[in-house]
Amino acid sequence: FAIIVSPAMTSEATDQTPKLSIDDNSEQLQRNFESVLSVGEECISPDELRSLMKFCLEADGGGKRFNCYDGFEPSGRMHIAQGVFKAMNVNKITNSGGTFTFWVADWFALMNDKMGGDLAKIKVVGKYLIEVWRAAGMEGTDGLEGKVVFKWASDEICDNAATYWPMMLDIARRFNVTRIKKCCQIMGRLEGSLTAAQVLYPLMQCTDVFFLKADVCQLGVDQRKVNMLAREYCDAAKRKRKPIILSHHMLYGLKAGQEKMSKSDPDSAIFMEDSADDVERKIRNAYCPNVPVAVSKKDNEDDDAGKESMHLLVDDLKNPCLDYVEHIVLCPPGSSFAAAGKTFDNFAEVRAAFIRGLISEDQLKDGLIASLNKLLEPVRKHFMEDDNAKTLLEQVRHFKKESTGAVIRTFRRLDCEAAGFFRAGCHVVFLPRPDPNPTLQSTLDVLSQIRAAPEDANGTVLYLSDWSATVTNACAADPKAMAASFTVMLTALRAIAPEVMKQVTVVKQSEAILKDPSNYWISVINVGRLFSLDTVQADNKDADGVGVIIARLMGVADAMACSPSSIAFSASDKSGKIAVNLIQKYFAEASVPLPMPTILEISVVDLSLHTRTEVAHITENDAYFLLDDPNVHGKSKMKKAFCEPGNVIYCPPIALACAFQMDLAGKSVNISRSEENGGNVSYQMKEEVERDFELGALHPGDLKSCATKIIVEVIGNISKAIKADKASAQAAKSLKAFIK
Repeated sequence: FAIIVSPAMTSEATDQTPKLSIDDNSEQLQRNFESVLSVGEECISPDELRSLMKFCLEADGGGKRFNCYDGFEPSGRMHIAQGVFKAMNVNKITNSGGTFTFWVADWFALMNDKMGGDLAKIKVVGKYLIEVWRAAGMEGTDGLEGKVVFKWASDEICDNAATYWPMMLDIARRFNVTRIKKCCQIMGRLEGSLTAAQVLYPLMQCTDVFFLKADVCQLGVDQRKVNMLAREYCDAAKRKRKPIILSHHMLYGLKAGQEKMSKSDPDSAIFMEDSADDVERKIRNAYCPNVPVAVSKKDNEDDDAGKESMHLLVDDLKNPCLDYVEHIVLCPPGSSFAAAGKTFDNFAEVRAAFIRGLISEDQLKDGLIASLNKLLEPVRKHFMEDDNAKTLLEQVRHFKKESTGAVIRTFRRLDCEAAGFFRAGCHVVFLPRPDPNPTLQSTLDVLSQIRAAPEDANGTVLYLSDWSATVTNACAADPKAMAASFTVMLTALRAIAPEVMKQVTVVKQSEAILKDPSNYWISVINVGRLFSLDTVQADNKDADGVGVIIARLMGVADAMACSPSSIAFSASDKSGKIAVNLIQKYFAEASVPLPMPTILEISVVDLSLHTRTEVAHITENDAYFLLDDPNVHGKSKMKKAFCEPGNVIYCPPIALACAFQMDLAGKSVNISRSEENGGNVSYQMKEEVERDFELGALHPGDLKSCATKIIVEVIGNISKAIKADKASAQAAKSLKAFIK
């Protein structure tokens, strides 16, 4: 059948693979290339595929195999397209120099609570499906020749969590919500009805491509948008080798208007375990027009997002019986189809004869029933005669009986207490996302939140959300810069309030997650299932990065992981407000079996040095004190700071002096001045300072002089602490280099 080629893609191959010496017209290369190309309804691109196969023929004396992949979730029945059609296509690929890697998505079945959320049972179902392929004639399923490889997601993802999840986050941070919505056809959902979790699935599928080191994505046409996402990621991440996309045809459902088969509708397809009577009944009742018929939209049970791209070739009949003849019966090389007393080896002739009335509907169905039963009979026989296959089938049937009824979702989470990090019932503060220019303001905000810990809290935890920072592009997602920012921030906190920080447990998000990545990410996805995408987006637009969505879901999962008695956040933090609202909403609506944390909204002192009007005319670094400001900046910035006589509503010198001298150090604010100007004065409370300044008893110059001494001492202590610690000193240098 025809292969669709995207012209825009065909010129890329020269940049994708090495220049080779094998003759482009060699018979073996051409034969293998045509066989593999016949698997797909679309290939992006044939030039790249040919170049890849050419490279493998020459490398290692012709022993190098290219890697194709597809995935399946072992959670239900296998229809004939997934069984027979897939087996035929895999054989074409493996006999042409490819290795076919099946991604057994048992972790996703666990996540979806299939088989009661019992991973052992899910694995049995997976083994059963592999046995079906073996019986259907798929070659190399024993793994001995390196032709077919089955990789179990639960093992691979959990054993390589430190590789898989950062890769997913890196993919997510490079795309906006609009682009990811376009991929959501893989869940069969309209864009306007998406849950927040549904943006995670295409991101994870895209990750699978690179995690499995796939040269070729050999999935259905319905997956082409997410496969294209993988190619776009290569451009964004400057990866030279793009995965080739070889998308196979999607069989029609047997009912009128069904663009594809549905596992939820047993009469929409032939399934691998169907009896001869089942096949007879389904095909006899199948939709089978010989002239184009308009099907009303209401008759289409699979009216979903992206329906227009489910089939790439124009087909005015949309006859599922003819579809089965072309893509199942006549798919293997040398196959034939018998109907109306004649044998055909060419589908075009079958179609033409049916349209002209030379083959009646009953005759076409007679031939199709006989052909399908011939293909399925070895599978039936295998599961009757092979002891291992028989046992697997009995187990799966038993599991299905057990799993009938309402699905009870298992509550899953990372448990930081069980992992040995800290006790539940603690007070949690989330450190702000790393910034290459960390400010004194952010340090004071964090200290204010830490000091708000209730007396009965089981300790205080400072949580460093490094993976959330990555997915939201903090510090351009540069791991060295983010780590450096965290280091400088922690050193500053300990320099300013050493006694307070002695009581604080610092935990890095990534280290906590890697203690139990499976349950953590299942909890993230479960959070996303409850909320609509719009709810989690809140004030963000579709043009904004999808990473914000991921980070907000992770924030709720982090709260469950910590199981705190209280969570503090800054009243000025709009994103933090959205995050804690989601936490409260999820705990309440999902009936989380953990105590609802108390949310503490902490009002903090504004340490900005200029009014909003002034900020427009100065550099950003002059608007705040930075943690790496030298003493000279402490003096110059304070000298330029806004300080209008009598204005106590906004007075940076008062705010800074009182925050660090009174609130944190517990000392008085001492003004030094000559006797003729009123003499020295000591203030114990901020209200006293404000009263005198408002009445004119305290001059702006004297106030600034005092505030300068205080701030120079603060930043001086931070500077000494950074220089005294080798890691902190290196971190400060790294941040400066990053900024440059």
